[in-house]
Amino acid sequence: MKEEKRIAKILVKKKLTLAVAESCTGGLISDRITNISGSSKFFKGGVIAYSNDIKTSFLNVPKTVIKKHGAVSGQVARSMAKGARKAMNADIAVSITGITGPTGGTKVKPVGLAYMAFSSEQKGSSRKILLKKNDRIELKNQFTQAVFKLISDNI
Repeated sequence: MKEEKRIAKILVKKKLTLAVAESCTGGLISDRITNISGSSKFFKGGVIAYSNDIKTSFLNVPKTVIKKHGAVSGQVARSMAKGARKAMNADIAVSITGITGPTGGTKVKPVGLAYMAFSSEQKGSSRKILLKKNDRIELKNQFTQAVFKLISDNI
């Protein structure tokens, strides 16, 4: 919880609001943020966009982007973050989409692969991460930590 508390202090100090769009972490990022007392000062909300339908209908990820690049891609992560920021009227947003397994992986997109993105009015960025873990819960925890690092690196 150390990293998210540090991020919370920065967001409050800079008077920035945060929105989150999660897929493979299933709400863990939002859970850890809302475990911080006073998080309502900076946290607008989160959406668990586990299905492609939610990615397209709520976050406005173009169906063509999902079809061309797949749900687990940098392009989809960037669209998810931008969509969350706009839908929740937040200053910044982050997203993550990935494969936590133990099923669902392929040679091209193995278990442990995720893409995460940061979006603000001024910039957008995405990162690919590939972890060599096979435990679903451990991957969710490590993906969450990676998202906190992404926020930290961009605020």
